[in-house]
Amino acid sequence: MSSNNHNTIDDESYCTPRHVAIIMDGNGRWAKNQGKLRISGHKAGVKSVRRAVSFAVSHKLEALTLYAFSSENWSRPVQEVTALMELFVWALDSEVKSLHKHNVRLCVIGDISRFNNRIQERIRRAEELTQQNNGLTLNIAANYGGRWDIIQGARKLAEQVQEGLLRPDQITEESLAPYLCMQELAPVDLVIRTGGEHRISNFLLWQIAYAEFWFTDVLWPDFDEHVFEGALNAFSSRERRYGGAAPGGA
Repeated sequence: MSSNNHNTIDDESYCTPRHVAIIMDGNGRWAKNQGKLRISGHKAGVKSVRRAVSFAVSHKLEALTLYAFSSENWSRPVQEVTALMELFVWALDSEVKSLHKHNVRLCVIGDISRFNNRIQERIRRAEELTQQNNGLTLNIAANYGGRWDIIQGARKLAEQVQEGLLRPDQITEESLAPYLCMQELAPVDLVIRTGGEHRISNFLLWQIAYAEFWFTDVLWPDFDEHVFEGALNAFSSRERRYGGAAPGGA
């Protein structure tokens, strides 16, 4: 599954995914390798976000979802979490005008109620400014967890059952899906994880049911257009059967 293929794209045979999700891993290790504080790695990671978004826009992806802050990340040292929150505010303030200029619609998915009022207001403003844009949809997963996503959807269905609007035997994938994050977007086609780990880490558990996975040892601050292109090249060579048999197979 791992690949660092940097071959150029063959336009005639190349198949571009509609929706790519990235687990951005390796900021801390990158900083350690540089002899710097962990927050330096997170700041360098913001530059990689900028490159990834630019690449997604230029390749006309429909959606790009980035795992910025998981619900488990609160267990990190308080100083690091505080620095991450400040970096989040700075990134929202500094990047949203550029996103708007390039017709990118910004959405923050996750339980943002745990963030302070200042961050929640920044998120609301950024989403409002870009909500009419119809280019790339950029989803930032912040205080997000795949299990949380499914549970909050299940609770909404349970409320319908309690109110007599739905019977338990009427609960289906189709009835749950509208209550999950990103239900209005194309399903995730490709999941990229940087930093050498081969885990999902509670990311989009429902939405990546039929996604292709691509892992790389490249640390997130070093993730650039060439690495992203290598992931898309690998995706284009995969045969996606969605549980069906291979053509001509037994």
